[in-house]
Amino acid sequence: MSQNDFFHLLPLLILTLATLVIMLIIAVRRNHRIIYGVTVLAQAGAFASLFWLRSVTHYLIRPLFVIDGFALLYLGLILLTSLVISVLSYTYFEQREERKEEYYILLILSTLGACVLVISQHFVGLFLGLEILSVSLYGLIAYLRTRERSDEAGVKYLILAAFSSAFLLFGMALVYASTGTMAFAGLAEFLANVPKLPVLLLTGLGMMIIGVGFKLGVVPFHMWTPDVYEGAPAPVTAFIATVSKGGMLALLIRFFSQADGYRYPALVLIFTVIAIASMFAGNLLALRQQNVKRILAYSSIAHLGYLLVAFLAGDQLGVEAVTFYLAAYFITSVGAFGVIVVLSDSERDAELLSDYRGLLWRRPWIAAIFTAMLLSLAGIPLTAGFVGKFYVLAAGINSQLWLPVVILVVNSVIGLYYYIQIIAVMFQQPETETASEPQPILAHPVYLTSMGTMVGLALLLILLGVYPTGLVQIIRGTLGTSATISAHQKPRADKPPYYQKLAVESGKSK
Repeated sequence: MSQNDFFHLLPLLILTLATLVIMLIIAVRRNHRIIYGVTVLAQAGAFASLFWLRSVTHYLIRPLFVIDGFALLYLGLILLTSLVISVLSYTYFEQREERKEEYYILLILSTLGACVLVISQHFVGLFLGLEILSVSLYGLIAYLRTRERSDEAGVKYLILAAFSSAFLLFGMALVYASTGTMAFAGLAEFLANVPKLPVLLLTGLGMMIIGVGFKLGVVPFHMWTPDVYEGAPAPVTAFIATVSKGGMLALLIRFFSQADGYRYPALVLIFTVIAIASMFAGNLLALRQQNVKRILAYSSIAHLGYLLVAFLAGDQLGVEAVTFYLAAYFITSVGAFGVIVVLSDSERDAELLSDYRGLLWRRPWIAAIFTAMLLSLAGIPLTAGFVGKFYVLAAGINSQLWLPVVILVVNSVIGLYYYIQIIAVMFQQPETETASEPQPILAHPVYLTSMGTMVGLALLLILLGVYPTGLVQIIRGTLGTSATISAHQKPRADKPPYYQKLAVESGKSK
């Protein structure tokens, strides 16, 4: 690797160095506050380093990685979200007796794995990032060993993730046997010379979809989601719902754009069925839940179905819609799980609906923030979630995906029920003995940091709902030439398909 390669990988190198520093500090002295400070500084430094790379339009680190506008945008989204989750994690673990310091090592490594996924353009880079992310999540999910259902959630995720990795690896092997290449762009070059998908290649891609579908938590690979969400610590659940799935979705977009997957009706049909099934299953299964974590778990399945509608559009508008919706979903999900963090105590998480009865009268600020997050998840106007869902609908209509669009609208109405149910519980009159419940947020300085973070997320949520133009301009400006245009649509003359542009630039750089 050259010096330029190291410079372009600076955000990832900062995260790697931070894990080594934290391990050395732990070896000398355990101190939760110091480890937390190093973690926040590393994540903030990694995010700040992206500004030095903002002028990069397309830089290849052969053969595994590519740094472009698309990668920088998603790296920034992942690093900022991970930073907010670290702030919430400090509040969550400060009141627990478990050893807390190793948690931050696993959190940084998981973030590193998601970042590797974002910049990958090769099967080896894909698997490397996936394993760094997955192995770290095994420990994060089961981190509270003495807690009920924590070990169970970790073991379930371990077993199912191992199966999904096996499917992914075998699928890669079949694709390589059929095409002779493991590069995403090389796959497009092979497909350009064959009239239809070979059976061996289609089988390999199908097995890879199983591995990717598991990480996204979409139907029919969603069976782990509610149990893991319920058993994992609340900050870890927020991480899984946002950073983990966001990194995999970014990789899926890059793979389909470079491999020209939109040209093949079989692949598009598979993802259409997955999107429709995820929307229905997620919303219908959430209706009868009494556990807030499980409600948000099934909700995440439905939201991934919504995102797949924009993904299926495959054009520039579709990529912009996915990115905006992800940003809005990250804010709302972290905010929702942040409420659970603030309300949890040292014994258990505040995850039952009964824990939220009369919350408006006991802690009005938290209830107001949670209400804003739930309304955004439901897609109510004046929230970022509404703008994101409108963006997704516009992308689907622009590509004439009428069936997924209609089903999205129907499921948005279904999903409104369980969000309103949680809000209604918070607005109920509290019992007399709970009305005088102590206010730990005002009594302990640690809670002030979390509450400040929550207020900031709520304000950002409303700001994006009222004035989304700023974020839209950032997305369009940063994506630039990295925005994908589906090969099944006629590309504009001034913007060639992304995989063709990549092939041309790769040839020039040789």
